[in-house]
Amino acid sequence: MNKADSNKIVRKAGWVSIIGNVLLFSIKIWIGLITMSVALISDAVHTLSDSISSIVVLVALKVGNKPPDKEHPYGHGRADLIATIIVGVMLSIVAFEFLIKSAEILFSRESVKFGLWAILITAFSVVFKEGMAQYSMHAYRKSTQISMKSDAWHHRSDAISSLVILLGIFLNPYFWWIDGLLGILVAILISHTAYEIIKQPVEMLLGETPSDKLISKLEKEAFQLLGFNANLHAYQIHRYGDHIELSCHIKLSPDISFMRAHDIATLLENLFYKKFDIHTTIHFEPSGFEQGSNNDYFIEKSKYV
Repeated sequence: MNKADSNKIVRKAGWVSIIGNVLLFSIKIWIGLITMSVALISDAVHTLSDSISSIVVLVALKVGNKPPDKEHPYGHGRADLIATIIVGVMLSIVAFEFLIKSAEILFSRESVKFGLWAILITAFSVVFKEGMAQYSMHAYRKSTQISMKSDAWHHRSDAISSLVILLGIFLNPYFWWIDGLLGILVAILISHTAYEIIKQPVEMLLGETPSDKLISKLEKEAFQLLGFNANLHAYQIHRYGDHIELSCHIKLSPDISFMRAHDIATLLENLFYKKFDIHTTIHFEPSGFEQGSNNDYFIEKSKYV
């Protein structure tokens, strides 16, 4: 899928999320204020935060599509990662606020009376939000935009919190403290979701080791091209949206000339770009090969030069 189609999918999913969540928030906050339930109000605000996160995703999409410039030679692709972290931080703040509010309700021994509308709206919220999660995850699989994955988990956390509240409503007549407890459980669920959302983009921003699957593919392609094991190692990968930078080391015989070693590194760099769309920088180190190794491979005629 080309970048234009990918952006179109993300843009559409973002607007569907914003409109759907604003409508659902309006209904949930109305029921929450009528019943004065901290669990329902926190669930409503959680839904509203989904809309805000979708707005952040759309802004990141616009920024991320800007071409490279003097200040950002690798482009603006990391705007997607930054947006994902912002969504996670927003969720963390929401979780903390509702944790405090729920604790206050438990200490004050406040009880809540839920009605039929609370049951119906909460049940509808579970189904609706899980449907939104599936839709956003589908958009993520087609676009590979990581912020769409965080948006999907944001929807799913809302569906889970609504399900917890729905179960608690039926237990409310028997336990006066159920609303406060539900508020705390929802806060914990939101916190866990925030952690899962933030973890991956932070690791990618700090720098990551390529997956074992990618390393295996790189080494296989390198061996097929060169005819000997160049012992690729010391991998580092940096992602800037669609632009991926990889650095690694190879070991070559000390008898190989500097120019030949440079040509081998260039061959591999061209190969990895052609096969995997990865911009690679290779550092070569001297090392002895086993007797009979094919280190005189005739690289000048390679199709990758």
